[in-house]
Amino acid sequence: MSEWLVLALAMGAASVVVLIVTVLRHHTAPEDDDPSETPDVIEYMTMMIGVVYAIVLGLAIAGVWEARGVAQDHVQTEAHALHEISERVRVYPPEVRDRIRDDVNTYVGHVVTTEWKTMADDGHVTERGTELLARLRHDVTDYEPKSDFEAQAYQPLLDQITAADEARNSRAESTEPTMPGVVWFGLITGAVVTVGLIFALQIRRTPREVILAGLFGALIAFLLFLIWDFDAPYSRGITATADPFLTLFPAAGK
Repeated sequence: MSEWLVLALAMGAASVVVLIVTVLRHHTAPEDDDPSETPDVIEYMTMMIGVVYAIVLGLAIAGVWEARGVAQDHVQTEAHALHEISERVRVYPPEVRDRIRDDVNTYVGHVVTTEWKTMADDGHVTERGTELLARLRHDVTDYEPKSDFEAQAYQPLLDQITAADEARNSRAESTEPTMPGVVWFGLITGAVVTVGLIFALQIRRTPREVILAGLFGALIAFLLFLIWDFDAPYSRGITATADPFLTLFPAAGK
């Protein structure tokens, strides 16, 4: 199901529920019910709960957006480290240089064509990717420099291998949703309470109030959908992309 369809259904359902409850409450209210008699303390508490929930929603949106940015940074770091390896081995003998560059290209090609889809669908990196990175590490570390010039390039290559490995591990850890279940429980419960407090104000069934109540419910549904959409950095919505790999290794996706 398309995410846009999910969003439309969620917002529509929230609006419909609010409108139905509003209409039912209006029909079941006693004849002497006077909406103007809503105690001031209820209006104050409704306002405070709405403000607190708005702050919580804002923090949740900021948190998942930041996690998405961090996930993209991991990809950028990994791609840059691999590109540096491919460039720095130019001082090595041709057979060693070509073997290491082939290892880099094979690994990057696997990441952008196979592993990225696995992360999006299954939420984890592949064992094959781990094996390819290990092979690259072994080819770099097993070579014994034959001159001072090669020796000067050896340690920076090891540093870049370490950076790529750390970035890959961080990328693997970022594939899971960032919001714990207890936070989702709080967000959904808060949404129900916040929307439910509309009826504590004893709103009338005037077109203006009914429309505003429906729009408020749809807004809450949209914000919750936005958090859910950003919660998985590699699989939903505005995801972290493999563009850094494709920019530095244009032939990887072919």
